[in-house]
Amino acid sequence: MATSGTDVRDILDMEGMDRPEPVTKEAILSSDKKKKAKKSETLSVKKPDGMHRELWGLLWTDNKDAPPIIPTDTNQGYKQMKAKIGRSRVRPWKWMPFTNPARKDGAVFHHWRRVADEGKDYPFARFNKTVDIPIYTDVEYQQHLHDESWTRSETDHLFDLCKRFDLRFVIMHDRWNKEKFPHRSIEDIKERYYNISNMLTKVRATPGQEPKVRVFDAEHERRRKDQLIKLFTRDPEQVKEEEFLVTELKKIELRKRERERKTQDLQKLITAADSNVESRRMERKVTKKKVPQQQKMREGSMNPDTTGIKFPDFKQSGVTLRSQRMKLPGSVGQKKTKAIEQVLDELGIDLIPIPTEDIVTHFNELRQDIVLLYELKLALANCEYELQTLRHRFETLAPGKVLDVGPVVMASTSPALDTKADSPSRTKKISETIDVVGTPGTPSRKRRAAIEQSNILKKIKQRV
Repeated sequence: MATSGTDVRDILDMEGMDRPEPVTKEAILSSDKKKKAKKSETLSVKKPDGMHRELWGLLWTDNKDAPPIIPTDTNQGYKQMKAKIGRSRVRPWKWMPFTNPARKDGAVFHHWRRVADEGKDYPFARFNKTVDIPIYTDVEYQQHLHDESWTRSETDHLFDLCKRFDLRFVIMHDRWNKEKFPHRSIEDIKERYYNISNMLTKVRATPGQEPKVRVFDAEHERRRKDQLIKLFTRDPEQVKEEEFLVTELKKIELRKRERERKTQDLQKLITAADSNVESRRMERKVTKKKVPQQQKMREGSMNPDTTGIKFPDFKQSGVTLRSQRMKLPGSVGQKKTKAIEQVLDELGIDLIPIPTEDIVTHFNELRQDIVLLYELKLALANCEYELQTLRHRFETLAPGKVLDVGPVVMASTSPALDTKADSPSRTKKISETIDVVGTPGTPSRKRRAAIEQSNILKKIKQRV
């Protein structure tokens, strides 16, 4: 039972759980040490769950001391106190009078000040900044500063206000003596002051030295304020009208940039067509004996620097197929691809011929010419459409007048007006095979309708 009771006390963490030991001299002498150790163990407090280690370190020290009531410094950290309070004597202060040099009335005030600073100037007097106002004499006024619209007393009143308010012209305008002098605007006051200041600067300047003159444009200032008043007093209709005009201006600039871009593209197409014609003429003049030169020209024609197709160039080492040179790059659109297929079908040429050296070269040149023809025809159709639109606008604005633009090459004609379009004896040109307006076989309804409408209107006018 004794053993079981000891086990129960051990499980329940109760006192008296030590097993009985034989009483010896060492056990009797060390009994006090064991009591102190148990007491210290009972005082150990664990850190609560969820509390940060830094906070627990502030609340609990290694010596198990209670946290201090006031902030203290044990000089054990990395930072030491800079000021040692209580090491020196307190400096005496005294209630003493002082005067402000900025004041001209000689007022005396009192404040607390250190005894060592007694007799010194007021420390905040250095912030009193004043404006240097010029002073003129009677002789200078009569010789240089006389003005018909300003009297001498009015000018003196103006400079008195300048000294009082340090050139704060808005306050000066508010403090202007309107009972004694006529009404003056802020611009009039500024203009008179700066004219006198500049004239005195020029008169008093030393010979050979450029005087520093302040420029003030009173008329510009008046116009600026008038514009601001007009801008502020606009009604909602005027605001909407201005927004509409700004929107239209942006549209005009956008159309202008678009026309410039189209003009540049058209110029590139014309340059590319001329360069292709010249290169073909040079090739015909070259004799068959100059095989290396022909080879270089063919290699150069594989990747011409034009607006047409840029075929891939296989100059790297390794094995490549000649048929890869005939592969159309991804930059060629679907419409151009269909136009190429349509022309090749009209000419009776296979879409994928046998890739010999000559066939690859000539086949790529042919497709470049087809794309160039497609782009030229597209540019011509756009120009015709814009020309027809401008002609209709001119006839609407100026009825009875005809816009003479000279000879025009029509890229497309209306089926209703062209009687020879469906004749069997008529040979179909390659340029007519390409449909640049819409998909192959489906003409653009808007442009064709616009052209047909214009032609019908012309016929009605001629009959009338």
